[in-house]
Amino acid sequence: MHLITLKDWPETDILETVENCLKIKNYPEKYRHTAEGLSLALLFQKTSTRTRCAGEIGIVQLGGHAHYLDWRTTNFGLADLSDEIRVLSAYVDVILARFLKHADICEAAAASVPMINGCCDRYHPTQALGDLMTIQEHLGRLEGIKICFIGVHNNVCNSLIAAGMKVGLEVTVIAPEVNPAAVDKELWSAAEQKGCYKTVSIDAINSALDLQQIIAQNDVVYTDTWIDMEFFTDPDFAEERERRMKKMMPYQLNSALLKGLDCKIMHCLPAHRGYEIAGELLDDPRAIIFQQSENRLHSMKAIILKLLGHS
Repeated sequence: MHLITLKDWPETDILETVENCLKIKNYPEKYRHTAEGLSLALLFQKTSTRTRCAGEIGIVQLGGHAHYLDWRTTNFGLADLSDEIRVLSAYVDVILARFLKHADICEAAAASVPMINGCCDRYHPTQALGDLMTIQEHLGRLEGIKICFIGVHNNVCNSLIAAGMKVGLEVTVIAPEVNPAAVDKELWSAAEQKGCYKTVSIDAINSALDLQQIIAQNDVVYTDTWIDMEFFTDPDFAEERERRMKKMMPYQLNSALLKGLDCKIMHCLPAHRGYEIAGELLDDPRAIIFQQSENRLHSMKAIILKLLGHS
């Protein structure tokens, strides 16, 4: 069993994993030896804080061992990917891969041990499971919870939609930009037909008041960086970054936009303060952003145990 995208996971597996996330967080001592003697390899092309720490620390807290592999210090870039994955599968019990391209994650799924997609350009399922855990923890349910995602339609947005379709979240997306690699018309169509996903036309939003009225209909407002982390400081991307920043600034989450609204604020981090979200909102009483970040650890442990066959 792999975790490549939540599109492939049935509702029962997702709900069971969310339940186990909370059990692991609340009763960590019961899980200290559940992965004793087992090894997790972290194979990363992309930089990471949360996913790496969640994987490395999570497996150790479960009694196992972590082995971090920077793509540039291995032969993965020099040899056939599927060959190298077969080799790595012989050494470890689980692989957590953070790749630039979804196609490479799919090829790596030839692994003979469980494979976890720790992020690619199309999906971020481990983030979504941590988000489900956080919503369950703070709002007490998943079914019928309404989320408004504002920003660039990206891998995180796709995984929220995929998760919502399985557990009954209602996801409204306001996206002036769509990352080309994140286009998944099959997912969007299926979620739309199920009534758990809709987009708001940018042409229908004429003012901040219009945007505020849409957010007010939701339990959660969620945003993410407007620029992928690997491009934010890339001088070759500077012109595109400035174009996107100018276009997206009217959709920034800030105190004025959220004034008087009773909704939770989420962001998958890292945040660019003063861009997609004003800095003061990260410490707003409505924000559950750092709890969301902490929960990546507990949810990663639940994912590992799920894939290893532990209840």
